[in-house]
Amino acid sequence: QVQLVESGGGLVQPGGSLRLSCATSGRAFSNYVMAWYRQTSGNHHEWIAEIGRDGSSKKYHDSVKGRFTISRDNAKNTVFLQMNNLNPEDTAAYYCNFHFSPVPWGQGTRVTVSS
Repeated sequence: QVQLVESGGGLVQPGGSLRLSCATSGRAFSNYVMAWYRQTSGNHHEWIAEIGRDGSSKKYHDSVKGRFTISRDNAKNTVFLQMNNLNPEDTAAYYCNFHFSPVPWGQGTRVTVSS
């Protein structure tokens, strides 16, 4: 069974930083493009970043470009999201998934940006 376990969220002040992690199991992680998504209350999962299988290709939503960095460690089956210069509009639950062949969502990790 494929599992996604996100962690690293929390409460941070505007301008602050957080690093999210997503540990996966049950699939050959290095064979898949991975992505991060976020969800505000009642809305769909919004794609925000993706990373190619070897980590060399990265794409970002315009709303996070220049502030967020996606990375991966294929040896640890984990994808990361470094989030800098956070603002209140980044408040959401954050999720990872296999971008082109998604599995059921994990529990996500909550990020709250507030002073």
